Amino acid sequence: MPTDAGVAATASLTATVTVRMTATLPQLRQMLAMALLAISVTAAASASFAVSSTTCGPNFPSACSCGRELYESEVQYIVNCTNARLRNTSVLEFMPEDVEILIFTGNIIPELPWNVFGTINNYKKLRIVDMSNNHIREIRGKSYHHVPLVERLILNHNNLSISRYDDEVNHHHPRVFSNFVNLQSLHLTDAFEDNSSPQLSEDLHDIFVNSQLLKLQKLHLEQNEITHFKDRNVFCDLPALRDLHLGDNLLKDINFEVRCLKQLRFLDLERNKFQFVKPGDMRVLNDLEERVNRTVNLIVDFNLNPFVCDCKISPFRTWIQSTRVTVRNKDSLMCFHEDSLARGTVDPAPAHILQLDMQPCAAAIAAAASFFNAAEEEERYGELQPHMSGHTATLIFLLIVLSMILLGLLVALVYVSRDKLKYMITPVFDNVAKKVQYTSIKDEDCPEVHV
Repeated sequence: MPTDAGVAATASLTATVTVRMTATLPQLRQMLAMALLAISVTAAASASFAVSSTTCGPNFPSACSCGRELYESEVQYIVNCTNARLRNTSVLEFMPEDVEILIFTGNIIPELPWNVFGTINNYKKLRIVDMSNNHIREIRGKSYHHVPLVERLILNHNNLSISRYDDEVNHHHPRVFSNFVNLQSLHLTDAFEDNSSPQLSEDLHDIFVNSQLLKLQKLHLEQNEITHFKDRNVFCDLPALRDLHLGDNLLKDINFEVRCLKQLRFLDLERNKFQFVKPGDMRVLNDLEERVNRTVNLIVDFNLNPFVCDCKISPFRTWIQSTRVTVRNKDSLMCFHEDSLARGTVDPAPAHILQLDMQPCAAAIAAAASFFNAAEEEERYGELQPHMSGHTATLIFLLIVLSMILLGLLVALVYVSRDKLKYMITPVFDNVAKKVQYTSIKDEDCPEVHV
């Protein structure tokens, strides 16, 4: 923005040039030089004003900017270090106190050290932290301090390794999010290294339990190549969870517990590997939707899955027409012929699931109806046995193993101490034998008495 002095100087020189059009050539050159000087001063003043509005201070590189900007329809104070090619997080200790949003993406930070935001800073206004696409592999347990009011943490597109089997590659810190006491939204899209451990669900559950994310409402786990959840209760320690995003993974069924998520309103399963939906999975969704005191409707998205056009899809077709669960875009759900899926080719004639002719599948439909009727009877009369939870089965297994180990140790102890035990027990047996012998002799010496 030009300053008043610059504008006045430019106007004065313009007037001078207009009045003195008949001046000599040297005079014209002099006036032209003065005009250029005035323009330079004006540009410098404008540039100075722009720098002062976006500077983050001497500790930040020029690629970073700080200032109030429009973000999600609201003007907020943003510290933005996008593609600054930083190799450490030291600059984050010197953020302005008014920072509300941190965008720290496109850098090269393999490891987040302790106290990323410093040891004494207290960013009371910080609400959103975006550290996506930074090649992060390890987040230490004490990396995030002074973040009590952060509501959204975004760690998309990193290479996190959280396996509990710590080694040079894996790093497991179960309290990694423990300081985010007000965290409401956690974004972990494509956040884990490729070919992550099959125990990913157990490692995540361990983090959820120890981090106490009691206010978390939205969890994004898209694009993480998840094939299944070994720990069925992986999400059960997130009591406030409302939106669970599992799209773009490799899931073939719902092998995780959702009935423990009383507040769940949206389950994203689009673009996975469902070829059909198991009756048990549909029953679980029904159970959640029909829970007493639920105040929100459950929405499930199965869109863009490779459903197969055969009789296995018939229970799902019946279910989406009758369930109280809202199936998003159910009218556009497609299925494909099995031969095209096997060849990996494009199906020339995919079909709408709701428009399939299900007359040849009467037996499958009847079986599904029987299954759901049994579920209703179980809920009404409690005749069927409750399912054993994963934790209960694990505890029973561990108890059996520990009992066998204890028995083995006892046998080994007896074997090792056999000589000592023999030395201790032999006198006892000898003493008992002598008493028995003396008693027998005494009985033989007693005279027979005739009455």
